[in-house]
Amino acid sequence: MLDASPYLLRPFRPADAPSFAFSVRESMATLGPWMPWADAGYTEAMALEWFAFCDVERAQGLSHEFGIFLADGASLVGGAGLNQFNVFHGFCNLGYWIRGAAQRRGAATAAVKALARYAFTTLRQSRVEIVAAEGNLPSQAVARRAGAAHEGLARNRLLLRGVPVAAHVFSLVPEDVA
Repeated sequence: MLDASPYLLRPFRPADAPSFAFSVRESMATLGPWMPWADAGYTEAMALEWFAFCDVERAQGLSHEFGIFLADGASLVGGAGLNQFNVFHGFCNLGYWIRGAAQRRGAATAAVKALARYAFTTLRQSRVEIVAAEGNLPSQAVARRAGAAHEGLARNRLLLRGVPVAAHVFSLVPEDVA
């Protein structure tokens, strides 16, 4: 568990599946354009598959995905994680999403800061990147509020539903979260 006061980040549990699936479905207006995995028909079974995948990836050190919850540890707000580790150069990607009903309350910014600290102190990364598709203004704003440096617009940086799109690249280094 990671403290992201007033939020808590923890691995997903099977009991979170109904809330996770509902959160995805209720948030399609804001998630759909940017998160290719988000689907209006997202089911609890799909959530359980994701949770199992996260557990395997965590055990192998390939990614560290967390649910973002209110401080009670039960009320789901969204998800965030560290993935795409470059072992040779010591950096990784940080991604996040917040359910529609909980947006604009600081959860994503708190999660980014907590995950960056975790990446630098526990995982010994030297750099964390946040890559936000061009046009995804809320995600770009979160990166800026979290103190990430905007490094530029990278052409064809992401694939969204099979289509290459430009994306803004932001970075955090240990000095940014000290």
